[in-house]
Amino acid sequence: MLFHTTSLEGVFLIEPEQLTDNRGFFARAFCRDQFKERGLEENFQQWSISSNIHKGTIRGMHFQNLPFAESKMIQCIQGSVYDVVVDIRKGSKTYKQWEAFRLSGENHHMLYIPPGYAHGFQTLEPHSTLYYHMSGIYDPAVQNGARYDDPAFHIKWIYQDPVISERDAHLAPWRDEYALHL
Repeated sequence: MLFHTTSLEGVFLIEPEQLTDNRGFFARAFCRDQFKERGLEENFQQWSISSNIHKGTIRGMHFQNLPFAESKMIQCIQGSVYDVVVDIRKGSKTYKQWEAFRLSGENHHMLYIPPGYAHGFQTLEPHSTLYYHMSGIYDPAVQNGARYDDPAFHIKWIYQDPVISERDAHLAPWRDEYALHL
């Protein structure tokens, strides 16, 4: 596995090293030792799937409040997405900055996101499916989020007029008091 650093501290784009032959390929998707040697979360408590029917769907920007903030590892296994991570760590040198990544069923890339970041994505194709590994158990009582189009972040999405949930459409505007103090 190749771990590529990003502009956001602790966020890694992970590229599986493929062993290819006439049948296809085989690649390691997770190795506890490789995560441990980098100081990354290695104990994922919950695995989830996000299936998205429509091109242009946005889910996010989601995070869990302290002390339940979680690490995530995300992979698009079908279709493709524009995956966005925003630094919401109060006092961070990249506070409120974001970076986007293209994850797809073709490139097999994964994204590792530590606590202190909001996460969301926009589907680039219909029928895009993502696989999530999370270090914590989802708890709606501590779930939080920021609007996908919040002017505090200036995220540049690919498609305008997205398909979005009622909950995400009505998230409150970002305020610095929502920032996580890690």
